[in-house]
Amino acid sequence: MAKFVLAGKTDCPYYAKAELLADTLQHSLPNFKIHKISILPDEWEEWLEAICKRNGWKHEESPLVWRDLVDQGGKGMLLGGLCDFIEHCQDYYNITSDMPTDVMLSIAAENLETKMNLIVEEQLRASLFKPLHIWISSALSPTCEILIPNLFSAEVFRCVAISLHLLDLKADNEGMQGLKMEVEDLALPLLHQVSIHTDLEHAFREADVILLLEEQWSGDDDAENEGEQEQKKKQVKEISDRYTEYGRLINTRANKEVKVIVSGDSFVNLRCSLLTDNASFIDSDQFVAMATQLENEARAIIAKELRVKTSDVTDVIVWGNISGSFYIDLQRTKVFNFNGAIKGPAFFSQSLSKIVHDRKWFETSFQDLVRCQRAAVASKTCQAAAMSAANGILTILKAWNGTCSPDEVFSLGVVCPGRNIANGDYDFPDGIVLSVPVAFTDCKWSVLFDVAVGEELKERLQLSARELQEEKELGSEDCESEN
Repeated sequence: MAKFVLAGKTDCPYYAKAELLADTLQHSLPNFKIHKISILPDEWEEWLEAICKRNGWKHEESPLVWRDLVDQGGKGMLLGGLCDFIEHCQDYYNITSDMPTDVMLSIAAENLETKMNLIVEEQLRASLFKPLHIWISSALSPTCEILIPNLFSAEVFRCVAISLHLLDLKADNEGMQGLKMEVEDLALPLLHQVSIHTDLEHAFREADVILLLEEQWSGDDDAENEGEQEQKKKQVKEISDRYTEYGRLINTRANKEVKVIVSGDSFVNLRCSLLTDNASFIDSDQFVAMATQLENEARAIIAKELRVKTSDVTDVIVWGNISGSFYIDLQRTKVFNFNGAIKGPAFFSQSLSKIVHDRKWFETSFQDLVRCQRAAVASKTCQAAAMSAANGILTILKAWNGTCSPDEVFSLGVVCPGRNIANGDYDFPDGIVLSVPVAFTDCKWSVLFDVAVGEELKERLQLSARELQEEKELGSEDCESEN
């Protein structure tokens, strides 16, 4: 079988004549095959120089024709230009071309127009293909390991592809390379590419979603040698430095519609607050602290007490400082499938307050059990409660991306405007992040203002606000003392 390659400038009439002759041969001879390469006029010389250098050829004009010998172990045999090609076809196949000049020019113009249209179509296709850029910090954490495979689901993100960026400032390159290989080995259909980062040089560029999982701080290592207050100062200092930098980078590098979720066991509200303070170009509503893990832990304790499934308990509200003085509010909590005096179909629910009348237990022992639940899990597994953390993040992502009912209640740490939260005038300091009940509608969250807030709850919220303000001031004092 004869295989030829025909290359030339798209606007070259001689290339057009050679192309027509090649088409004639291919249609007439079953064993004749031609491959065409159309090059834009301003790219021709550079392309020709490169192809000739690679093959050791000498040729200076359009078109360029060679015999393809790859299947026979060769690199290709130069035939020459138009005249050489016509002569070869005349000698071997007794076929020639008598195309007039005006037709050659017409076809050359048509070739150029076709090539330009193809380029425009390809550019349009490329512009429509915009992968979702997701950044995850503390990438070597157990939570991230569980999170990654579950992110690539149509329930979480409605997109054509995802570019995953893994950041871990305490990891070495070898460990991150291993993580990248493992993610690629998952062969996830939505995965476009994986990039790894052990510094902030490119952090949060083009980010659409940022998941901040950091948990270990410098003070943790000195717990045995220092007092609790000194340890806290070190932790807050490191958090303030890092999240101030994170906020500035997100402000200048991330997409303006970026969604940022802060999770973890310590200083969650403070970390979220530092981000909003330093990302002034991005709406503060796009930064949230994740309280869903606390919600689910509370649901599990209630379910065990009532002998129902955890999923049968809904609408638990977390108020205040997620990793500090929080309060679990059960005024809206509903229970399904409870085996009591009143029963109904699967969709029938009862208010928790009508099922359990021991209010004292819920105000004391229950609150303490929720505070200890995560530590109890960690003591048995010898690691952080990674599954519940990952599940909480996924729950919020799904809701934020529109896959939940507007009637569902969630708890989120958000920047409070200082007043009018749940119809109360609390006069909170600016920039304080508190966990409050929210609902998601059209991929946006909004605070629920119809939740009853009594005097006792107001006092608890004031306590959380003071606690968080003190943490912010502690970080500011450390920064000022260095300056």
